[in-house]
Amino acid sequence: MSEKDTANLMAILEACNKIQHFVKGIEDFDRFYEDEKTFDAVLMNFIIIGETVSKLTQDLKQSRNGIPWAKYKGFRNIVAHNYFGVNPEEVWQIIQGSIPTLKGEIEDILQDI
Repeated sequence: MSEKDTANLMAILEACNKIQHFVKGIEDFDRFYEDEKTFDAVLMNFIIIGETVSKLTQDLKQSRNGIPWAKYKGFRNIVAHNYFGVNPEEVWQIIQGSIPTLKGEIEDILQDI
């Protein structure tokens, strides 16, 4: 794996960790959405994830084709280009379901190097 891919994977992992840190102690969607700073900080880290995914080499993405790379990049585009149209409940669901999975997958890749 290239040093570039390693650095980008570390950036994705850091963004996942930040998202989880920011929402720690928030029990539900309503509280998450009401906390404007947390909501904005989480969305910024989704942008970072999507941007960084686009910088990963095709070789890496193809070797780990079970990871929905395009979905992460696509969600970044939604957040960046349609900020006021983002569905906060969908964001909450992604935080609860996809972020722990992505974090685990990135950790697995990094352990393999």
